[in-house]
Formats: sequence, C-alpha cells, structure tokens
Amino acid sequence: MNKWITGALIAGALVSGQAFSQAMAQESQDAIRLGIDVPYEPFVVRNAEGDLEGFEIDLGNELCTRANLECSWVEQGWDGIIPGLLARKYDAILSSMAITPERERQVLFSLPYYNTPSVWITARDRDIDIDDKASLEGLSVGVQRGTIRDVYVTQEYGDVLDIHRYGSSQDVVNDLKSGRLDLTFEDFPIANDAIDFRQDDSPYKQLGDSIKTPTSIFGEGAAMAFRQRDKALAAKFDKAICEVYADGTFDELMEKYFDYDLSVRPSEQDCAE
Repeated sequence: MNKWITGALIAGALVSGQAFSQAMAQESQDAIRLGIDVPYEPFVVRNAEGDLEGFEIDLGNELCTRANLECSWVEQGWDGIIPGLLARKYDAILSSMAITPERERQVLFSLPYYNTPSVWITARDRDIDIDDKASLEGLSVGVQRGTIRDVYVTQEYGDVLDIHRYGSSQDVVNDLKSGRLDLTFEDFPIANDAIDFRQDDSPYKQLGDSIKTPTSIFGEGAAMAFRQRDKALAAKFDKAICEVYADGTFDELMEKYFDYDLSVRPSEQDCAE
C-alpha cells in the first residue's frame, strides 16, 4: 500500500480514537455514581416499588441537577463505603458521612450540608445515669460499626461499657427493642424515626444531653466525599450546595422530612470561592 495512504489512514484512526476517548471521558464526567448506605430512614429507604427515596436521595438528585450531572445511586454497606470510593465503584459518597480528621486523610470532602447531634437512648423504665461512668460498668451499648458514634463510645466509655457493634443502625434498634441491649448511642434523626423516643408515651427515652463534640470525633457536619484528586467534581457540588441553601430549596426538603433544624448554612466566603 502507498506509504502516504497508509500514513493518512493511521493518522485518521488516531484522530478518531482521540475523539472517541474525549467523548467517553466527557460522558464519564457527566454520568456520576453516588455511593450510599441503605436503609437509614428518613435519609434513605427503599419503597414498595424497590426505588430509593428519602431526604438524601431528594437532596442528591437536586444537587446533581444543579451541577448538570446525570447521577445514579450505588448501594454500599458502611464498612466498605470509603474503600468502595477509592476502588472506583462510585464517584462520590452521599451518605451522612461526618467530616473528621481521620477521614480527611483518605477523601476530599464537600462543604457540609447538614449537622445533627448524637443521643443516648434507653428504655423509659431504666434508671441509668450516663454522666456517672462508674455506674455504667457492665451495661451493654449498641452502635453501628465504623461510625463516629462507635469511635466516641469506644474512646470515652470503652473501659466501662460492653460495646456491641453492628453492621447497620437497624440491627442496633432491633436489639434495643428486643431487650438485648441496655442502651444505644445513635444519630438523632435516625433514633427519632426508628425509636420515637421524644413522645411522652414512648417506651424509650433520651439520656443526658445531645452530643456534637469533640469535633475531633464528630466533625463539622455531614458532607459528600470524593477521591482526593477529584477537586473539580467536588467544586461542582459545593456550588450546588450553596445554591440550594441560598434559594430556600434545602429548607423545603428539610421541612418535608424533619420537624427540627439540621441545617449548617455555608458562609459567604465558602460560596464565593
């Protein structure tokens, strides 16, 4: 074959290949997979039709629309949610992940989009003083494994409480309700929905004050998580988070699911960057 023709064919193939690669990269950039741990009502739950719904699903879909991204959801158990991100099973985590120094060494966080306290819960007829550590000796507490509440209980009460770690919050709640646990330390919204401890006729009650500190454990709120190099993607979601707070959309979604304020409004400086 004529060398000139051969060279032209090769050059054309290279250009076509580059164009195809660029198109695929653009498509990949616009199609984002979000990792989430299921279920944690009212943040995420699977309905009777098998679809995911809840506060974080609505919020995530709204953020994706504003960022001009086509998003899909990938279920992932909490124990493996950061490894799954780093292994590229999905492109970001949107699953009530608190910003902590330890996690910041592994992932890149967005601006926080909500912040809630954690609470101690026990049966209403139990006489437990959570502030008297000596009196807690031998009592059992349930926490979800690998969460900030697991870290807190282990660090602050590991020498007195018998800590039971579970793969999900639902398993914790089930064992509390069955009487296999003396108490649990849980995220306020999840406890409020699953245990309903705020009602006067509830068989359960809160012990002591709600807890948000120290920030070295509880962080500054829940945020999306990305691989460290995906700064451009994180910036798109930061902009979207600023927008949903600025125009009242976040408040509308919050009021749809909660009767208390879990907002953590970004500063003007955060949204100007």
